[in-house]
Amino acid sequence: MSNVGSAAGGYRVENPATGEVVERFDNATDAQIEETLDAAHKGFLSWREKTIEERGAIVNKVAALFGERKEELATVIALEMGKPVAEGIEEAEFCEAIFNYYADNGPKFAADEPIESMSGGKAFIQRRPVGALLGIMPWNFPYYQVARFAAPNLVLGNTIILKHAEICPRSSAIIADIMKEAGVPEGVYNNIYATHEQIETVIADDRVEGVSLTGSERAGSAVAATAGKNLKKAVLELGGSDPYIVLDTDNMDEAVDTAWGTRLYNTGQVCNANKRMIVMNDIYDDFVSGLTKRAQDWTKGTPDEAGDGKYSPMSSRGAAENLRKQLDRAVEQGAKLVGGELASDGSAYVSPAVLTGITSDMDAYREELFGPVATVYKVSSDDEALTLANDTRFGLGGAVFSKDEERAAKLAQRLDVGMTNVNTPGGEGAEIPFGGTKRSGFGRELGPYGMDEFVNKRMYYVAD
Repeated sequence: MSNVGSAAGGYRVENPATGEVVERFDNATDAQIEETLDAAHKGFLSWREKTIEERGAIVNKVAALFGERKEELATVIALEMGKPVAEGIEEAEFCEAIFNYYADNGPKFAADEPIESMSGGKAFIQRRPVGALLGIMPWNFPYYQVARFAAPNLVLGNTIILKHAEICPRSSAIIADIMKEAGVPEGVYNNIYATHEQIETVIADDRVEGVSLTGSERAGSAVAATAGKNLKKAVLELGGSDPYIVLDTDNMDEAVDTAWGTRLYNTGQVCNANKRMIVMNDIYDDFVSGLTKRAQDWTKGTPDEAGDGKYSPMSSRGAAENLRKQLDRAVEQGAKLVGGELASDGSAYVSPAVLTGITSDMDAYREELFGPVATVYKVSSDDEALTLANDTRFGLGGAVFSKDEERAAKLAQRLDVGMTNVNTPGGEGAEIPFGGTKRSGFGRELGPYGMDEFVNKRMYYVAD
């Protein structure tokens, strides 16, 4: 178990509620990176020799520890990136479910798959681990993002080198501690505080067989280029600008509450959040009015208080300032904004906002607004809603709501996304695959397909 140390400046705990830097960590040295690569490779050679049931039993212990330590885990990320404590507890519980899911179902997912042979022999596809994998994880779900990458691969027999976001050094260290406490052997799970240059070195190293990144388009493009140059498999989960189509409703308060609660979850910092609400013209005014009232009624709170009408800070002052610049540019270009005020005290608070009047010639039409902003569009037909929904370079998820399920389903089936939903913001669970298309990335995590990415699908043939 490596928990490589973090040259000063990059990795830090910075309280977004105050702007105070609480703790700094040193970057890993090149020697520590080499030690980690060696440990991950040696760990793989022994880890793969255990049965999948033996590995699963250890991963079950990992799951239990996430459940047992959920309050502590939530407190850590509340300080690191401002997540409401109640949501942090939910995140830890979800991790428990994900680790258990793969521990319990791994033997079935990785079982030999018989193939009907036309030549008389017996043919099978065998799923075998490939080696050490690099995970590059974001700050918005510090535990969940790691769980959905690490759980299936640990059960399968791969080993993990984990580079977390620079503002999540404590939570990433705690995950490594949980792995050790659960009995994950030395070298099988490794936490590194690596620089961007060191990450290129890790991807290029012959001891690393693949890389998974959740993050921005820019980061995904850079990692994919390095992986491609070195002939490494990559899984990318990038940005999203998910359409959320509301065709009609017989309960406006409930429709608005669902849309608002979905958009404000994690202070709006969710890849597959409802970033573009597309509403039919006959209910548009009432829908926007409801959103606006909620935006104006919500007040600032600490992560301990957040929820039930109080909002938490964004992840960092830099993220908050960037969102405010996007909102300013939208207003300059003719959009209408309610809320979205940036705190003047150096903290990362941005008040919840409603943005309307966006047209296709504005920057906000193409951008992802990663924060507490409900962006709403008016349409007059199902075809217009569909055209607007698909007019984006992103393709993560989408949802359609209607009293007429058949009408909603007809539209949902035509969304150019990786995850499409009817009358719910999104299907969710350890068993539900997650991933997108277009510039939202490629590959799938969670569900049976989450164990089918970094795997050698080896053909095994026995002649008669």
